[in-house]
Amino acid sequence: MANQATRKRSSPESAEAPRVLEGGAEDARALDRIIHQPVRLAMVSALAVNAELSFADLKSLLEVSDGNLSVHARKLEEAGYVACEKGFVGRSPRSVYRLTQDGRGCLERYLAHMEAVIGAVRGT
Repeated sequence: MANQATRKRSSPESAEAPRVLEGGAEDARALDRIIHQPVRLAMVSALAVNAELSFADLKSLLEVSDGNLSVHARKLEEAGYVACEKGFVGRSPRSVYRLTQDGRGCLERYLAHMEAVIGAVRGT
């Protein structure tokens, strides 16, 4: 135990008040939890740079299972961030996804929020 490093403890008088992103706690709560999830963020980002992507394209691009992609796509559809067109090519079902105008706006707000967080952390 003699070799164990000890933590330096600060006294309450010397402790600085916790810092938050400009705008206070509201800014932290402004982070869109729907789009923040990694698979959904990747899906929205992919759709932002492609006019449309099929379910198979997204599955391959994101390297997720059918079930995983299906659940996340449904969540984004329910939020109004993506639109899905279902149809058939021959006898095979085909689902095609597009980013909605609301989804694009949400992504822009999310990116602006993350840029503000990065700027605050870096002190810029």
